[in-house]
Amino acid sequence: MTIEFCLADYNNPIHANDVVMLLDAYASDPMGGNQGLDQEVKQRLIERLRVLPYAYSFIGYQCEGDGQKKPVALANCFMGFSTFKARPLLNIHDCYVADGLRGQHVGQQLLQAIESFARQHGCCKITLEVLEGNKRAQNAYEKFGFSGYALDDNSGHAMFWEKALK
Repeated sequence: MTIEFCLADYNNPIHANDVVMLLDAYASDPMGGNQGLDQEVKQRLIERLRVLPYAYSFIGYQCEGDGQKKPVALANCFMGFSTFKARPLLNIHDCYVADGLRGQHVGQQLLQAIESFARQHGCCKITLEVLEGNKRAQNAYEKFGFSGYALDDNSGHAMFWEKALK
């Protein structure tokens, strides 16, 4: 099985459709909330991503025997900045591999594509969040070299919190 990864071009209708379709599949997955995207989100997602100069989506395509390429993996990433390092960082906001391909190293290949991009752009680190109950993803991230972090053992590990704004 061959998987090819590319940086999505939000102006390319095929890439745009694949980003929305894969993100909807992720949102429909138990680890994505078990509820697909609202129709309004599907309609405006690409136009909103298109105007963000720090938004990057990586798509993995499974190469079929007949020359067709099937979208099977997605990572939506956003460039940020580390004030402690005075360098950019890349945050993986969404990371999804189609159910039938999990456990076949597609996620590791996707992470490698992201890391290559981050290195090319001088990033000091890649960040992400993962649910406590998503042990499969945690294992994949740890295998790739991710870990929780603490600036000081007495202060404990970093935590990701949110405040929803409605």
